[in-house]
Amino acid sequence: MNAEHPGLSVAGDELGALGLHVQDRLADISLTLHPGEITAICGPNGAGKSTLLSCLAGLLQPDGGHVALCGQPLRSLSPHARARVLGYLPQSPEVAWDVSVEVLVSLGRLPWRGAPAGEAQAAIDEAIAAMDLEHFRHRPVSRLSGGERARALMARVLATRPGWLLADEPLANLDLAHAAALVHRFREQARAGRGVVLVLHDLAMAMNHADRVIVLGRGSLAADGPPETALDPQVIERVWGCPARWLGEPGARALSVGPVA
Repeated sequence: MNAEHPGLSVAGDELGALGLHVQDRLADISLTLHPGEITAICGPNGAGKSTLLSCLAGLLQPDGGHVALCGQPLRSLSPHARARVLGYLPQSPEVAWDVSVEVLVSLGRLPWRGAPAGEAQAAIDEAIAAMDLEHFRHRPVSRLSGGERARALMARVLATRPGWLLADEPLANLDLAHAAALVHRFREQARAGRGVVLVLHDLAMAMNHADRVIVLGRGSLAADGPPETALDPQVIERVWGCPARWLGEPGARALSVGPVA
């Protein structure tokens, strides 16, 4: 077991879904996700992206199939144990109390209650710095902009120091600079051996920054592989229903989309 990432073995703890079925939302999804990679889940509205991510986080029990971590079904783990390993950021997270940014971020340490206080504070400080929130540390959440609030919620997830980061549209409310910084942070997490799974609508972000792209179409697996393969123009036209072509060099691709026929 890797001491740097408690609860997740970088050498072998893979997250897998076998034949997932959720009525009217997912149909027979089978895949294995690997630590040390950024995986993007893409697809049109209603394709089942958020449903798949919720299943992978153990928050939604499928009607068929199961999700396993290192061969052990997630449903066999206690919520406490699962929260230590899987850091999950929903698409529209709610904040129940108007606490300060630091208090909000500290909630990410709840799964590690009983750990040394110095370790907890170091994780909180690291997460606040990573999301460029030092100047907002003592500001109430109600006084944050939408983008600042999104960064604070992401910092809460980072403070857990989970083995897997699962985030649903984490870039949606961020300006260009902070979106680029968060993508860089995700890459650092993957290099450190964590698994990163992101639901993304921005296909250029997925093309340029993901190691693997999973494309869903109407609840089914439409493509799965390296970005260049999974987001081939033919796949985009088939799944999204519009012609498209990639412009620019690898790592700096832009997507040109034509009119829908």
